[in-house]
Formats: sequence, structure tokens, C-alpha cells
Amino acid sequence: MKNSEVAKVFQDIADLLELKGENPFKIRAYQRVVRSIEHLPVEVEQLVKEDRLKEVPGVGEAITNKITELVTTGHLGYYEKLKAEFPEGLSALLDVPSIGPKTAMLLSQELDIKSIDELEAAIAGGRVASLPRMGDKTVENIQRHIQALRRKDRRIPVGEALPIVDEISAGLRGVVGLKNLMPAGRLRRFRETVGDIDLMGTADNAQEVIQTFVNLPQVREVLVSGVTKVSVVVSGGLQIDLRIVEHDSFGSTLQYFTGSKQHNINLRERAHRLGLKLSEYGITNLATEEIEKFATEEAFYERQGLQFIPPEIREGQQEIGRAERGTIPRLVELPDIKGDLHVHTDWSDGHDSLEAMVLAARALGYQYLGIADHSAGRGIAHGLDTERLRQQILEIKKLNQRLGDIHIFSGMEVDIRADGSLDMPDELLEELDIVTVAVHSGLNQAEEPMTRRIIKAIENPNVDVLAHPTCRLLPDREPVAVDMEAVFQAAARANTALEINAMPSRLDLKDTHAHRARELGINLVINTDAHSLEHLRFMRFGVGVARRGWAQAADILNSRPLEEVVAYLKG
Repeated sequence: MKNSEVAKVFQDIADLLELKGENPFKIRAYQRVVRSIEHLPVEVEQLVKEDRLKEVPGVGEAITNKITELVTTGHLGYYEKLKAEFPEGLSALLDVPSIGPKTAMLLSQELDIKSIDELEAAIAGGRVASLPRMGDKTVENIQRHIQALRRKDRRIPVGEALPIVDEISAGLRGVVGLKNLMPAGRLRRFRETVGDIDLMGTADNAQEVIQTFVNLPQVREVLVSGVTKVSVVVSGGLQIDLRIVEHDSFGSTLQYFTGSKQHNINLRERAHRLGLKLSEYGITNLATEEIEKFATEEAFYERQGLQFIPPEIREGQQEIGRAERGTIPRLVELPDIKGDLHVHTDWSDGHDSLEAMVLAARALGYQYLGIADHSAGRGIAHGLDTERLRQQILEIKKLNQRLGDIHIFSGMEVDIRADGSLDMPDELLEELDIVTVAVHSGLNQAEEPMTRRIIKAIENPNVDVLAHPTCRLLPDREPVAVDMEAVFQAAARANTALEINAMPSRLDLKDTHAHRARELGINLVINTDAHSLEHLRFMRFGVGVARRGWAQAADILNSRPLEEVVAYLKG
């Protein structure tokens, strides 16, 4: 079972216990387990095999036994018995993100709804809106989330796809004569989700590469295998197509299969006006019918009189016109990042100690690291109260004195309450180097109060960064209802930075929001929201989102040297 599936079972248990009116501490214990599982850098199944479940925050002996039973058998007796106490289909209703336990029970008891199909029919018939505490706006919100569920197809998040490519690439690395291996398609453009994966490469012996590929341990089924192309299904049901081409035509082939469709259409139409024909094999002169091959994409674009267009922005928008004028900026790159300003430690719901996180950041070559453990309002995250926060500030000061080659910023991820107030007194926030705020509860607020709530927090003079602004989780949780333009305008007025959260399940801000924020001159900051040492390497996902938003290093706060970041935070 995947971690998301295990977490879903324990979230259901927490919801059902809430309906039963169980002890709140018991409910929070299960909620904390859900959060811990969602942030695990490894699969729960692996921890079960290695008898390491008790290393996970919030997992004691009783939960260990339940997780082990669930993972090894696919069933959990406690969960099945609990579900049997409630009406049939209640769990299906809870799958809709905007439906909480009480609403699910109301729909089940009053309308005898057992499935999402029945729920849609009841909405269409006006029966849901007639229920107490429902109303048109609540029903519209439910309908919006149902439609989002319906839209979900077999695509997987980029955060799941890229590690698969990493594994495949590592498995092929030893093949002599293999060159230029890289993904194409949506994955190379860093789209949020992909349906399958295209791999492109060149080799002296294509058959040797293909034979090694089909024998990799990740491959479950070979669909098609030819002289230069092979299609397989790997663990998890994802299809991967590997194509081996000639060394001297790799550039044109890679460009062709990277897309996007509209980018390629626009490129071909422009080329035709210049008397050229583009294909995966190269560029043909229509007058002479001679074809030129290109080993690199840079040469392919240059032949058309165009500046090189980074793959992340090949979406058929303004990129070709900008390339004609030579005005495509140098987009931010991973080596530009000089620190991470939002990480968690075992002081709250992180897995590793403060010092361990700092040393790991130093090993990455960072100049600075911002600690942002949760505030006390996040009870399930073991948030810090006033006394514990002051203790952590003292520990950070001691570490800064002992470690001279990386600076640690004291900070906190402070909860934004439903009314926009913060879950920590201002006098204590003033003592911190960096204050990050975020919404974690009351996610079903209507757009107007949610927008007011976030803007009020942004305008607090102690606040430096708004984290994961839309609260979405890929692929399961839709963004909150919020007027993002109003949020952008408020952030610009208050000089509050907006976070691109690099956690693969978030990628929030998304690319279009990052683009708009950049247009308004808002500082962006790419943070990993790391809850373990391994999570620090998620930075590449945030950089990918920033590049899709046309962000340059100058747009990113944590691409700046330490002294500039200190000046910004003090200012």
C-alpha cells in the first residue's frame, strides 16, 4: 500500500471517531499519525519490513500493530468494525474534500446517500440545498470538489514521476555508449502531473540499451519492443517509452517530443513562413529539400534565428516572440539557491533534530537555514508554545556561535486563525528572525472570509512570508477558495514574500501564480517545508515551478546572499 492509502485509512478513523464523540486527544493522535505518514520520505511498507515504525512521530505500539496489519494484509479489523457502526457509504462521502464528518452523516441520515453518484443526483434535485446549514454556497462548494474528483485521471504528480526517472537512469548508467539520456514531454516541461514518461537518448548500440532497460527490476511488463524504441509498464502501472536516436539528431528529436503541442505548432508555422519544415529528424529547406540534423536543441533553435527556449516555458504563450527578440531571461537554477527558509525539526512534527537539519543544509552548500516549527495551535503537529519557542531560540543562538559557516534564522510557521489573527503574540514574534504564516484549518471557508483572513495575516508587520498560499495537496485536495489577485496586491503593499512550497505534494504557489506575483514585484521564496533530512532535496521541485513562472534568480529571496536576506528581514 502507498503511504497516501495508509494515511487515508487513518484519516477515516479520525473522522469516524469524531462522529462518535470520542476523546479529542485520541482523535488528534490519529490525525498526527496521518500527518507523519504523509511526510515520510520512505514507504511505510519498507518501515514495516525493517521494524522501524516506532521511529515515526506519533506511532506507538498500538498504532504500529494497526499499520502492520493494514500493510501486510490490506485490511484493518479495527477500521472495518468502526465503519460497520455507521451508515453504508459514509466513507465514500468523506472522500469529497469539502465534506467533513458531520456533513457526511447529515447527508447519509437525512437523504440516505451512499455514493458520490447519489450525492450528485441529490444536488441536481435540490434536496441537498434544502438541508439545515447547507445553502446554495455550501452546495456549490461540494459540487466543485465532486467535479474535481471526476476530472482526476491516471496522471501522477511530477514529484512521483521524477524519482522513477532517477531510478531508471541510474539503472542504465553503466551501459557503454549511452549518452544524452533525459525525459521529454510533460515531465521535462515540469507540468504538475504526467500520464506516462517519454525517455530520449542516444547510444552506440541501441539494442544493448533496450535489453538492459527491459530487464530493470522496476519493469513489470514489456508492451512493445523494437530496434530503437521500447514501451514498458513499471511498478505502480506507469508506462515508460524509451526511444534511442542517432547522436547527430538528438536535439531535434528531443525538442519534438518535449512539446508542448501548441509550442510545436507555433514553431512549425513560423518555420514554414521562413521556407523551412521542422520534424523530429531535423530541419528541411523547402526550396532544396535538404535536411539538416542537430545534435543539440540550442543549435536547432539557433538555426531558426531564435534564442534557446527553456523547456519549462514551451507552452505556446509568448515564448517564441520573446526568443525572436532575444529577451528570454535566464531563469532561476538550482545552484542559485543559497538557503532554505522553511524547515521543521523534531521540536514539532519534523523527524530530525535541529542540529542534524543544519548540518544537512550546510552539506548542500547553503549559507543559511530558516527554522519554522509549528505554533501551538497545530496540536497534532506538537506545536511550540511560548516557553518552548524561547528555548528553541536559545538553542539556535548557541548553534550559530558554534557553527561559523552557516547562519540559522530563528523562526516559526504560525497558524492563521479563522479570523486572520495569528496563533502567537506579536511581542514574541518580534523576537524571531523570520515569521512564516499559513492556513491549516477551516479550509472550507467561503472565498470572501478566506481572502480577508489571509490578507489580515499578510498585513501584520511581523510577518515575512505567506506559506503554501492555496493549501492544495496534489492530487487529493483542491485549493481553498481565495481571491489570489487580492492576496497578491496585499503582499505587494506589505512587502510580504510569497512561498513556492517545493514539497512535491504541494507545489504551491503554482506556476501561473508565481508568474503573476513576479509581475507585481513580489518577492518569491522557494522553500522545501522539509520535515526530514531527505526532504531538503525537494528544492528542485520548487525551482521547476519557479522556472515555469518565468522567475529569475533576482525574483527569489533565497537566491540572495546572507547579508541581503538579513537586510530584507530587518527591513
